[in-house]
Amino acid sequence: SFKNYQSPVLVSSVDGVGTKLKIAFLTDVHNTVGYDLVAHCIGDILVQGARPLFFLDYIATGKLEPGVIESVVEGLARGCREGGCALLGGETAEMPGVYRDGEFDVAGTIIGIVEKDRILPRPNLLAGDLILGLPSSGPHTNGYSLIRKVFEGADLQSVHPELGCSLADALLVPHRSYFNALYPHLDKVKALAHLTGGGFIENIPRVLPENLSAVIHLNSWQVPSLWKLIQEKGNISTEEMYRVFNMGIGMVAIVDKSAATDF
Repeated sequence: SFKNYQSPVLVSSVDGVGTKLKIAFLTDVHNTVGYDLVAHCIGDILVQGARPLFFLDYIATGKLEPGVIESVVEGLARGCREGGCALLGGETAEMPGVYRDGEFDVAGTIIGIVEKDRILPRPNLLAGDLILGLPSSGPHTNGYSLIRKVFEGADLQSVHPELGCSLADALLVPHRSYFNALYPHLDKVKALAHLTGGGFIENIPRVLPENLSAVIHLNSWQVPSLWKLIQEKGNISTEEMYRVFNMGIGMVAIVDKSAATDF
């Protein structure tokens, strides 16, 4: 209800799933990418302190395959339900000749709300504040052009013992939604950074004032096996890995030292 807001501000974001869709096409698994899209968009407005109000989707394809579209929408609906967000409507476009057979694109727009004086990042960031990392579920929706290049020609159904599942399953793990974990604690948060395209190196500095720099202790969490596999198989430098991927940390919260135990 808007009655509880003194000065409500609307926050919006629009995004797609990127080339993660190619993995969905190859494996014929379509019920995760809609969830990915909603979770990504929720994360993008959560970093301003906003809670989602409603979501709109757009699906475009060459030839409508009702079962595929249903699967995508099922994922969208699940993501909205978990985030307390209304799936208000959408558009499905059939465009023969634009998309290859069996392929589609999906994009979405989210609208959220935040109290004006609760907008993040806050102006009171200080040297000595703590940077907390929340675990990701996997690559989320980022770096899939590089991932596809690394695993070109590989059997996606092959099970890698270090992953404990098939490569396809590891690459299609849905984007984690951080809303329920973070929103109740936003009064203790000074800034949030969603580790999307640009990874650690580009996303964290965006929320910092010019006089502060981030110091990340790389030994403070265990990098999941998938990243090690990608780095070895692709012969990718460590700096590039942190620039492209989230390396197992999907959202970063900056808090006062005293609040660290509240998370």
